[in-house]
Amino acid sequence: MSVAWQAEGFVASLRHTSPHTRAAYTADVTQFLRWAERGGCPDPSALDRRVLRRYLAYLDTRGFARASIARKAAALRAYVRYLRRHGLVTDDVGRSLRAPKGPSRLPRVPRSADAVAMLDAASPTGSSGEPVADAVALRDQAVLEVLYGAGLRVGECCGLRIADCDLRRGLVTVLGKGAKVRRVPIGEPALAALGAWLERGRPALAAPDSPPDVVFLNRRGRALTPRDARRVVERHPLPDGRSLHPHALRHAYATHLLEGGADLRAVQELLCHSDLATTQIYTHVTRDRLRAVYEATHPRA
Repeated sequence: MSVAWQAEGFVASLRHTSPHTRAAYTADVTQFLRWAERGGCPDPSALDRRVLRRYLAYLDTRGFARASIARKAAALRAYVRYLRRHGLVTDDVGRSLRAPKGPSRLPRVPRSADAVAMLDAASPTGSSGEPVADAVALRDQAVLEVLYGAGLRVGECCGLRIADCDLRRGLVTVLGKGAKVRRVPIGEPALAALGAWLERGRPALAAPDSPPDVVFLNRRGRALTPRDARRVVERHPLPDGRSLHPHALRHAYATHLLEGGADLRAVQELLCHSDLATTQIYTHVTRDRLRAVYEATHPRA
């Protein structure tokens, strides 16, 4: 890959983004540059809108999901802005770059009764006589309750600090995408689970070299990673045996709030969505459920 692209400089410029965003954008831009050099665009001077649009069309023909293409387009917009700031391109040719239109997939969301049953089943029933196993059970319940009870992204949950948890007032302070900070209320079950984990579970897993301020630890006493959190959720299936991804609990949080009558703008704030249109996808889920109830119960449906 030609040094003229200044890919390393771009990666360094992402230092204020989340580790997940930095890794994704690095991979996305690297993939694009390899494609561009193979396709006759050897350096930034040859870059134009047509090259960028052709690349997104190429991704579409390769079967990439719409969400993946949208993220890659966002990475390229950020990269082209970097190139322009450093004088490597004269125009911001990526400014209007968008993923190709296509059918949007609605999130699969567990029903509220199934989510509650899953959380109840994860609740520790008593001491097993094994301190580590008991601590892991307390941690798992706290992770599940926080993901569902506060609607956090998995990275946000793993990034929680002890100082971020105001158990007395029932609030957690979350560092989200784009370094945005928000304060989110959590309910009594999540507060109780979090308190039990911090008081009785965390000390049992903490090691001398454990990070002192991180809320969630793994069995080795290290900070819980998103991969660890995914395994936690997978270990606790729904009553019908289906396993969930952590993000499904965030989807459930939003959908169940709207089903309960929450204002769309309030849910947008709780989720830290910059665009209301992103939150509106959950209104489609609730409408679909209302339609199903109507068709199953109304005599003239």
